[in-house]
Formats: sequence, structure tokens, C-alpha cells
Amino acid sequence: MKRRTFLQIPTVALGAQMARAAGVPMPMATLGKSGLPVSRFVLGGFHMASRGEENAIRMIHRAIDLGVTFFDCAHLYHGGRSEEYYGKALQGDLRNRVLLMSKAHLRDRASAMSQLEESLKRMQTDYLDLWQCHQVVTQAEVDQILGPNGALEAFVQAKQQGKVRHIGFTGHRDPEVLQRMLDSYDGWETVQHPVNLVDPHYLSFLNSVVPNIRKKKLGLLAMKSNAMGPILRNKIATIQECLRFTLSQDVDAVVSGPETVEQLEENVAAVKTFRKMTAEEISALLARTRKGPHGTEIEQYKRAVTGAMHHLHQDGEMV
Repeated sequence: MKRRTFLQIPTVALGAQMARAAGVPMPMATLGKSGLPVSRFVLGGFHMASRGEENAIRMIHRAIDLGVTFFDCAHLYHGGRSEEYYGKALQGDLRNRVLLMSKAHLRDRASAMSQLEESLKRMQTDYLDLWQCHQVVTQAEVDQILGPNGALEAFVQAKQQGKVRHIGFTGHRDPEVLQRMLDSYDGWETVQHPVNLVDPHYLSFLNSVVPNIRKKKLGLLAMKSNAMGPILRNKIATIQECLRFTLSQDVDAVVSGPETVEQLEENVAAVKTFRKMTAEEISALLARTRKGPHGTEIEQYKRAVTGAMHHLHQDGEMV
């Protein structure tokens, strides 16, 4: 999906927004009990790599110039190429200037640890600042992760060994699955899940998981603020409304998936010029979106799945 085909901001307004953002420092947040100081904009590792190595490296370097300090990735993105691009881009002192995240999607201890070793090698680093258990979507996967020789053992071991500084998990299908992950282990430090303006109307993460995340003082990374496209395509809301709503919730940062330097600059400008919605604005917006469409017609990633990991929903998707 090409963002340029649906980013409906008038050229004059976009230019004015980017002009206002010039020289404005990147907004920062503390990522829950991890204590990590993170930029509220996080560069998504899937879309960044979708146009090849040269473009990806340009985007990473430009993001750093714009004040981005937090970078997302996963072991399975583009068969490992996303991680390799980070490794090539973050040579020398650049690695020490950023926070680097990746994820593992295999559910047993040995396989998850093997994925971590591959990620470290690809990214040419001795450690990750954040390692997350990737897109946990079924209760059966939770059983595997938490069971004997499950992936949780790898996450705990990797942190003890200093190969990762902090650990967390991601998911997009069912809030109850993430709720169980939260309740089953007190050592998690971050959660990444969808936060958007139709979520409250069906299998809501905002209404169920977020209060528990905050009660436990975990960091919250938002993704899928436009539900990977259908919110705008169905004329439910504009991109600016999507982004403002997500950033106005109790989240620490938004994982964004631009594909070009130009798109990156536009997204960063939106974050730098962000104005928090008032309670009245949020209420009016949700009253409008409650009329539909919503549910799996829009948030298709919340559909039931027949098998784990047979599909990929890009966690870096924001707009």
C-alpha cells in the first residue's frame, strides 16, 4: 500500500505544517518502567526496507537527523533484510546514539534464542535495547510461550546475559490474549498493540488492556493508527485525525511505517506539531466513528486465524 495514494493533506497545509516543525525538537517520553527515554516517533522496520537498501539507509540517517532515537524491526521483516539494513546504517558511533528494537516470532526457547543471535549478527550489535515477543495472536501461542522450554525462558535468559536490555511483546488480534500475557509474568516491560479511533467499538485494546498496562507501569507502543489503511479508504477519518487521536491516548510512542524520506519527514512533522485532543474532541470523534463501519470490516487483523504466523501484519504500520 502506497501512502502517497491516500495521504490527503492539502499541499499548502502540509507545507505550513512542515515549516512549523522546522527547528522544533522531537517530543520525548519515558517508556514505562524500562526507563528508556524514547522519541514519540518510532521508525517502523518493515516499510522502511520495502524499497531496498539504499533508500532504507537514507531513511535511517535522515530519521536520526530529525531527532528520532528509537528504531523498530523484527527478525522476519523482509527475510532479515530489514535488520541487515540497520546493521549497515548504524556503523561507528551511530549505534550508541539510538535505541534499537527487534522481535522474535518463534515460541520455544531454543528457536527464540536462535532468532535473537541472528538478529544481533544482522544488526551488527552486541545487544538490543528492546526485544519483543512478536505478534502473539492466539491463546495456544501463549501456552507455548509460557510453558516448559517456551520463548519466555529465552527472553528472561537474554536479559540476564545482557544481550537485551528490556523485554516486551506485541499483538493485534485479541485483547484477551495480551491480557493473559500481562497477567502471567511480571517481568515484561513493554507492550505494542493497535491504538486507533475505531478500536473502542470492537475487541478494544484501549478499553481493556491499556489500563492494565499502565497499572503495571509498562511502556506502551502504539501501532495501526489507521488500521493499515481502511479508516481512510472508507472515509471514516483523515490521517491527521488518526494520528492526533492515537497520540492523544495514554501511549508513549507511535510506530510509523513510511517508505520514503519524504514520507518520513511528513510524519515527523506531524508528531512535532501535534496538539493533544481535548476530552470533548475525543468524545465527538468516537460518537462519529461509532456509527460505523467498524469491527473486522475495518480492523481486519482482528479476525480469527486458523494457524499461528501464517500471515504478517506489519507492526510498523501507522498510516
